[in-house]
Amino acid sequence: MAFAITINGIMHSVEVEGDTPLLWVLRDVLGMTGTKFGCGMALCGACTVHINGAATRSCITTIESVGTSKITTIEAIGTTRAGEKIQKAWLDHEVVQCGYCQSGQIMSASALLADNPQPTDKDIDDAMSGNICRCGTYVRIREAIKLAAQMHGKAG
Repeated sequence: MAFAITINGIMHSVEVEGDTPLLWVLRDVLGMTGTKFGCGMALCGACTVHINGAATRSCITTIESVGTSKITTIEAIGTTRAGEKIQKAWLDHEVVQCGYCQSGQIMSASALLADNPQPTDKDIDDAMSGNICRCGTYVRIREAIKLAAQMHGKAG
């Protein structure tokens, strides 16, 4: 079946079965490999993208369920105000170790900051609870989100 989907502001036409997970459309059909496969059951967060601004697990989101929604992936998150701040804070706090989970971590953190510019520790815990980091960079992730929130509150 043919589907027209908007990813990072660009319309794409893909020919796949309706039950194909968005993750595989992004990676295998469109060659956008920034979104990672982790568990395939929406438990680890590695496949997180934004659908209409909401952090969504692309491994269990079928292409037919996307419809006319706007999809943002890690490849374009830096073009958003929250995403730009999160990416800078990630670098400033040297969050990344192996890096495999980081696209999903950044996508979840960006959605949090876009929705809640001044998150509490509980807000951060709640928003990030579905993202697993096998390297254990959780302390740096929290500090980077706090730094991004401070930057987000300032002009620029």
